[in-house]
Amino acid sequence: MLHWIDWTIIGIYLVWIVWDGVRLTRNSHEIEGYFLGGRNLPWWAIGLSVMATQLSAITMIGTTGQAYGDGMRFLQFYFGLPVAMLILCVTLVPFFHKAHVYTAYEYLERRFDAKTRSLTSFLFLLSRGMSCGVVISAPAVVLSVVFGWNLTLTCLAIGLPTAVYTMFGGVQAVAWTDVKQMVLIVFALVASFVALYLGLPDAVGMGDALRVAGTTGRLQIFDFTFDLTEQYTFWSGMIAAVFLFVSYFGTDQSQVQRYLAARSVDEARTSLLMSAYWKIPLQALVLLVGVFMFLFYLFNPQPMLFNPVHEQRVRSGPSAGAYSELERRFTSALEARQGAAVSLAAANPEDGAAWEAAATAFRESDRALKSVRGEAVALVRESSGDRSYTDVNYVYPTFVTTVLPIGLVGLVIAAIFAAAMSSISAELAALSTATIIDFYRRYVRAEASDAHFLRVSKLATGLWGLFACIVAIYAAELGSLIEVVNRFGSLFYGSILGVFVLAIGVRFATGHGAFAGLIGGMATVAFVARYTSIAFLWHNVVGVVAVLVIGSLVSLVTRPRAAA
Repeated sequence: MLHWIDWTIIGIYLVWIVWDGVRLTRNSHEIEGYFLGGRNLPWWAIGLSVMATQLSAITMIGTTGQAYGDGMRFLQFYFGLPVAMLILCVTLVPFFHKAHVYTAYEYLERRFDAKTRSLTSFLFLLSRGMSCGVVISAPAVVLSVVFGWNLTLTCLAIGLPTAVYTMFGGVQAVAWTDVKQMVLIVFALVASFVALYLGLPDAVGMGDALRVAGTTGRLQIFDFTFDLTEQYTFWSGMIAAVFLFVSYFGTDQSQVQRYLAARSVDEARTSLLMSAYWKIPLQALVLLVGVFMFLFYLFNPQPMLFNPVHEQRVRSGPSAGAYSELERRFTSALEARQGAAVSLAAANPEDGAAWEAAATAFRESDRALKSVRGEAVALVRESSGDRSYTDVNYVYPTFVTTVLPIGLVGLVIAAIFAAAMSSISAELAALSTATIIDFYRRYVRAEASDAHFLRVSKLATGLWGLFACIVAIYAAELGSLIEVVNRFGSLFYGSILGVFVLAIGVRFATGHGAFAGLIGGMATVAFVARYTSIAFLWHNVVGVVAVLVIGSLVSLVTRPRAAA
């Protein structure tokens, strides 16, 4: 259980962040101020806000756990980010600023027709509304299990305060609270890294620790294998991920809305470049926290399973005897690995034969421990019926609650809340903007006062926040829904980017062509996802190509013919 000091810190954070966001209401009394911050936000605030949105609680909990088991390979995913940002700085950023739009999808009607705009905006609303729920549910599930909290209340504690300050403060509240939340998140990550390093034996220095991690491949970043079925390689990061990032930052309203709020095109560009070049070091810090958790548990006791709920169920169920035997083997394997790790850390790398012998012994002991853990995970899957069960998402919260000192635990949990809230607030603001601009003002009431649109916008933000909380509760209880949302999202990111490429780069493209291309692109991606083993990142390339081909062909057939 958490100490009362940690509870106090979490409570103070939640109250302060809501108050801080709501007080910005005075800057949002007209529609442009509410949706775009009066187009007067400084570049550094936008840049930090964009990074805070990306650094969700899923990143803090899931990516650290992924690095604990797999190392630094995930960093390759971000290698294409600077390239994507440079492309956007030259193309869509100045383009949208000159168009003076509220949403990215407004331009599609000017270029094509209303049905293309509406379909694209509807896809954004559907996917972002559901993914917003997932952003709430993913950390809520972990926190409720690790701390014994009520799941529904945990979802509401994350979602409702965010909805309140976003509803009243608009983009101003989102951006400025993101800046403060980003400071807290980085502090929590740095504090975690320092605590992990200090938790290593006195005889194990930084160089020794990194060499030990390197023997397991956890420091290997580059994988130059060109394999379309591999998710994270150098080539998927430099090619496929570029398409994803251009689509996400260039056509997703939750990101476009940020640089539309900048004071000028140059400041919008600078904010994106800031995000591009600081995101990789920040992601490296997140992954290093995961790698050092692996190192920490090499020299300190660790549980066989990091999910206490599943552990207790197996321990008290029909498989209790088999689990007890696994625990005995795990304890023996853990002691053997710790001894091998100490020997490897003490070995002299310049003594090639002795070093290699120690490294081999350590790798064998690590494989033996992983084998026992694998059997324990299989036992949980068999007893629970959850074939996708894994406990890597529980590694970081377990470390936080069992190792960090009182006070710092509360700060790190507050940072996990901050990471979730920064992502949710951006999505709620974008959902409200697209709802009002692309549908309400377009089809229901074209002319009204700013006061009227502000009231409706705040109502829309609140309703989307409530919708996200409901989705979060059901997503938490039906874990497969998270996979459904992710699969659905993979269907259209590349296809939406393809529509914008058609709009800007293909002069003869028509509305019918763009609409058919969008539908055809999603259908093509769905076929590839269903019947091939091509990795997710490459689906974005498939979507863009399919939209360009189908959209161009239909446009050639449907474009008006010149008079004879």
